This record gives sequence, structure tokens and C-alpha cells, in this order.
Amino acid sequence: MQSDVAWSRLRELILDGTYPPGARLTEMEAAAALDMSRTPVREALRALTADGLVRPSGRGVVVVALEPGDLDEAYQVRSALESLTAELAATRQREGRIAPADLVTLRDVATATANATADGRLAEAVVLNRRFHRLIAELAANTMALHALERIWDQIQVSTLRSLAPPSRPAHVSGQHEELLAAIAAGRAEEAARIARAHVLDTRAITHSEEAQA
Repeated sequence: MQSDVAWSRLRELILDGTYPPGARLTEMEAAAALDMSRTPVREALRALTADGLVRPSGRGVVVVALEPGDLDEAYQVRSALESLTAELAATRQREGRIAPADLVTLRDVATATANATADGRLAEAVVLNRRFHRLIAELAANTMALHALERIWDQIQVSTLRSLAPPSRPAHVSGQHEELLAAIAAGRAEEAARIARAHVLDTRAITHSEEAQA
């Protein structure tokens, strides 16, 4: 459907910072940018409002970022959900329900994420990092958890895009990815859950520190 296409394209423009927090967007402007009629764009903006990425403002919408307290809550929910998906993925691996090729893909993405981070290719690292965590959620085979995480990931990405900077402890972050991957590959469900939760909460602690220094 045209509205789905409009939603996907506008969402990408918000997530990559083309339309940063505070940017105002009208139906007419969005339709012109996408070279589409206003009807599917109107429906797309309603969907993005429901997703929490924009809020109504006058005749258009404004891209929103979570306030610090709301961002803390988002990370708390994310940590719980990623703990769950890591545990489920490890359980499915232990039961022989994950294809070896899927684990190879996960390792390749973890390596690419670490390399992009170390090289300072931050925008690429953000995309790869999200792909790494999404792959784990896909391996968990829990559609509801994946959909909930997608929404939270979107809101966190938009809210932290302005403070994008080289992580203060890139080796630590990459090391946690490796530990998480190893736990899932070995089918150690409880360990995978613990590492995933700690990783997300550590990520929030790092962004707190970087925000304070900004």
C-alpha cells in the first residue's frame, strides 16, 4: 500500500536524522519530498504519531525525542525485552532449532559492528548494532517481543542521534557482544539473558556520561 511505503520512507528519514527532533513537517512538504499524494502521507503521519516518533503540531507534525526520564524508562523496557529474546534464542539453539548459518551471520554482523565502531564510522555502527540486536530477536522467534523492540529502538535512536559520538569504551561494548554471542551459541540461556540485560543498561549509563560531558 502507498501509505506503508510513505510510512517506511518517512521513518527512515527520521531515523537517519534528515528530520531531527524538533523538525516540523507538513503533509504538503512530506508529499513533495516523497513525490506522493497527500492521502497516503496523511495516513503515514498518523502511524508515525502512534509509533511515538512525531506529535501533531498545527497543520503538521514535529519529530519528538524522549525526555531523559522517559529515555531511562525506554532503556529499562529494552533491557527486559532483550534479556528475554537472548534467553529464548539461546534456548532454541540448545534445542537445535537455529540453523548454523544464522549464527555465522550473527557473528559476521558483530564483527562488522566492532570494526565500524573502532574506525569511527558511527552512523554505520548504529545501523549494524541495531541489526545485531534485531537478529537475536529474530532468532528468539517471538514476534510480539520483536515488534515491541522495534518501536523502542526507533524512539531511542531518534532520542540519542544528536549525541552520537564514539563510545567511551568501544572494546567493552564489542566484548559484551562477543560474550552474548558465545552464550547464545552455547545454548546458555540464563547467561545470555544476564549479559543482554547488563549490556543494555551499560549502554544507557555510557550515554548518560556522554550527555553530561557534552
